[in-house]
Amino acid sequence: MGFVKDFKDFAFKGNVVDLAVGVIIGAAFSAIVKSFVDDIITPLLLNPALEKANVKNIAELSWNGVKYGNFLSSVISFSIVAFVLFMLIKGIASLSKKEDAPIEAPAGPTEDQKLLMEIRDLLKSKNTL
Repeated sequence: MGFVKDFKDFAFKGNVVDLAVGVIIGAAFSAIVKSFVDDIITPLLLNPALEKANVKNIAELSWNGVKYGNFLSSVISFSIVAFVLFMLIKGIASLSKKEDAPIEAPAGPTEDQKLLMEIRDLLKSKNTL
């Protein structure tokens, strides 16, 4: 029973669950970026280059028998994902820096304040007598 309890504690810790959610969201985001590259970037930007190469689909793009079209599509997708993740992490880091900024300790009392505190204490002690 100790093994099952230890595994349950491990599997349902916040870090493991957060990691699982991150992987699922990352996979969904990768699918969105792949669709963006295949359905928007390729037709709008790469089609003129594909037409000059006499190719209808980026997957058919090849040079001396080496099909590099899918690789080119994957590089574009990776670049977009890496850029978005970089911006996301940079934004999170800037937010955490603002939250983690040390709060400055208030400066000690000035000489005037110390004198006023002494006068207050003397008045309190005379009133109690």
